[in-house]
Amino acid sequence: MALLRFRCPIAVPLSSSRSSTAHGRRRLRCSADNQATLSLDSAKLVLEVKEKLAKEHPNLSIGKNGRDDEDMIRWFLKDRKFSVEETTMKLSKAIKWREEFGVSDLCEDSLKDIYGTGKAYVHDLLDNNGRPVLIVVASKHFPSKENTIVNQKLCVYLVEKALSKLPPGTEEILGIIDLRGFGAENGDVLFLKFLFDVFYNYYPRRLGEVLFVDAPLVFQPIWRLVKPMLKSYASLVRFCDMETVKREYFTESTVPADFND
Repeated sequence: MALLRFRCPIAVPLSSSRSSTAHGRRRLRCSADNQATLSLDSAKLVLEVKEKLAKEHPNLSIGKNGRDDEDMIRWFLKDRKFSVEETTMKLSKAIKWREEFGVSDLCEDSLKDIYGTGKAYVHDLLDNNGRPVLIVVASKHFPSKENTIVNQKLCVYLVEKALSKLPPGTEEILGIIDLRGFGAENGDVLFLKFLFDVFYNYYPRRLGEVLFVDAPLVFQPIWRLVKPMLKSYASLVRFCDMETVKREYFTESTVPADFND
């Protein structure tokens, strides 16, 4: 179900300033009326999705990030272009995944061994666009020596942590994959695919941009393999050097300390 389009009659402006002022007031009233109507329609769609989830997926959890979480429903409606059917389908899978993956149980203590490697972290400060920053240090990632599931849990925990730092009015986070010192032993096509799949399926429209920083030649074959899997998400990727990151995305007082090495 799509949102309806609304039209307001616009009077032909007359030459007098009085008519121009009246015309402006009509436009403001029209805009306010449209926003109020759209808000009502949005609330109606949220209710439809909530009722559909309760009827078709009664065993899904409720509460925050559950089938009755209106903020979550609203966000998935936006992602699915306000289709109740598609929203219900995608959201039910996301909630089920959260339960099976144990997202609510993830914490720094439960991941302290892998977290302590410093291979990935959420920066304490926001970037120049007011976005939380999730940083992956690829040279510290050794897939052949590490547990894949533990790496995935660390990834999801950090995504949750980054999203918890979203300021009011900000909807996306910035991802930075630091490829300085990257070698063949650090390559992990499946992990990169997992990362983007997580954002597409369970955190839609939350990833604003991904920076691949100082990518060496050895990374290029990996990117050629991964890029087709990402589909539209590949357009979020930007290859750049560290100086560009420091100049365009941070100030001297907000740049991560590791970026000055």
